[in-house]
Amino acid sequence: MSRLIIATRNKGKLSEFIELLGKWPFEIIDISKYPNIKICEDGSTFEQNAIIKAKTVANATGFPALGDDSGLEVKALNGEPGIYSARYAGPCATDEDNIKKLLQKMKNVLPDQRQARFVCSLALAFPDNRVYVEHGFLEGQILLEARGTGGFGYDPVFLVPSLKKTLAEVLPEQKNRISHRAMAIQKMKAHLHLICQ
Repeated sequence: MSRLIIATRNKGKLSEFIELLGKWPFEIIDISKYPNIKICEDGSTFEQNAIIKAKTVANATGFPALGDDSGLEVKALNGEPGIYSARYAGPCATDEDNIKKLLQKMKNVLPDQRQARFVCSLALAFPDNRVYVEHGFLEGQILLEARGTGGFGYDPVFLVPSLKKTLAEVLPEQKNRISHRAMAIQKMKAHLHLICQ
């Protein structure tokens, strides 16, 4: 059976990928099966980092690899936290630490100026150096305080206006229909059949 390596050690991302990818005729595993792989995320954009992850893993394992780099861009903060979303409050920051820093930086931002978006860049890399890239976005706004217990990352403070709920308040299956990652995966499906060829 063909194999697709998800270039992440983030359990939240991995479970979303498994759910979003559905039933394809290939095995999906994460890089925890390859503990010696080191990925140096030194790109300056989500797309560059997604490509770095995917190519590093594809070259190291000999299997196609899917790299994801995603995060939050806040308009009032000139795009912060951006590519530093996972480590906004420091290299070992928890989701709660990052949210706390974000809300602190936005404490004086007016309600009608709290627009934000989640961005997902996906790269599918093959050992023969073919790379396919797709992007997904989800528009919303940042609340004054966290709401909900689901999801991960900034989900508890990210309000989806059409739902009047945060991503942490919606069911996983609903999130997986509207999220930035879902949008990017939907586009990437046009390339996934190449894994089986």
